[in-house]
Amino acid sequence: MSLAYIETRIAAACAAASRAREAVTLIAVSKVQPEARVRTVLAAGQRVFGENRVQEAEGRWPPLRAESPDVRLHLIGPLQSNKLARALEIFEAIHSLDRPSLAAKLAGAVAVRGACPTLFVQVNTGAEPQKAAVLPDALDGFLAECRGAFDLPVAGLMCIPPAEDDPAPHFAMLAGMAERNGGAGSRPARAAASFRRRRRGAPSAKLWASVMRQISRPPATTIIWARST
Repeated sequence: MSLAYIETRIAAACAAASRAREAVTLIAVSKVQPEARVRTVLAAGQRVFGENRVQEAEGRWPPLRAESPDVRLHLIGPLQSNKLARALEIFEAIHSLDRPSLAAKLAGAVAVRGACPTLFVQVNTGAEPQKAAVLPDALDGFLAECRGAFDLPVAGLMCIPPAEDDPAPHFAMLAGMAERNGGAGSRPARAAASFRRRRRGAPSAKLWASVMRQISRPPATTIIWARST
């Protein structure tokens, strides 16, 4: 499945939902992918990529960004506090703000740097015990703490629904949470969604994403992760 095909599907989904194409950001998930494949997607025009680990991004992207300085990197995996300083040097966005201790250290680092990446709070919409993310009933308090006590410019929310669930209710829940918290401070709330399709037995593809599911309450801005296989 080519990048052009995915772009066509995103455009069609946006049109069906009366959404502007510019309101959707496609993130190509480049984690664990060989450099040749990443270069192919770069050559096709993709400029926003997601990485799961700070160390992997450090090893991969400096030479690629020297060639393509307009690349933007998003950290979509968990962030350990001891890797925070390095993450701030690499990523334009962090999708995994998930605990007060990380928020406190992030606030201190941002104060020193004078700049902050785009921040998303990761929400555990499925209440899965193995996921280190904020539970729905704790979200409002955590957002208030981030924006108040820590003065962090949280842009919005992110969730990864349980693999066995229909993702649409989770995205609708996330959109509702984003809308409910949009008035906290002056920063808009957004909802980021990992649209995932399981393709057991299917041939490998350069990029894939399922973007056609309708969300009952679409957020103002949607981020779609396209995962390489």
